[in-house]
Amino acid sequence: MKAMKVLVACEFSGIVREAFAKLGHDVWSCDLLPSEQPGQHIQGDVLEVLNEKWDLMIAFPPCTHIAVSGARWFKDKLDLQNEAIMFFFELINSEIPKIAIENPIGIMSTLYRKPDQIIHPWQFGHGETKATCLWLKGLPKLIPTKIVEGRKPRVHYESPGKDRWKNRSRTLLGIAEAMATYWGTP
Repeated sequence: MKAMKVLVACEFSGIVREAFAKLGHDVWSCDLLPSEQPGQHIQGDVLEVLNEKWDLMIAFPPCTHIAVSGARWFKDKLDLQNEAIMFFFELINSEIPKIAIENPIGIMSTLYRKPDQIIHPWQFGHGETKATCLWLKGLPKLIPTKIVEGRKPRVHYESPGKDRWKNRSRTLLGIAEAMATYWGTP
């Protein structure tokens, strides 16, 4: 297998990055925050590195202003919402040949198009629900790897606190490994 040059956009955890690294890919995460684990990480604006000849980008743009869970506040943050929408479009319209954009159910299904796939953690070995949309370009849909019981909405019940948003946004390992397995082939 030939190694690909992979960009994991808007990832501070390093979880998806490391799943691809284990398969021998030249993979970099990029986020405004430092990485939570050692590895190849660019701390900065992902838009500044989009044109570096990547083979694949998996992007996790912030969902705060575009997820339906925050719809009751949309009218109070139209400028922030517009910025989030434009950021999504800059990612999906980049020249990278293979792209996956992950986000919860939100307004991009109307403003862009319906997602190619909606997955849940329980399809990949984690006993919980969290409807997660995937918009794909040049990539196949993910195939569930380990369907489990005990489906709870853990993310919905995350305790309030300063790290709540971080805990809710980390990709679970089973999903990261499925992404690396199914999308890590040139």
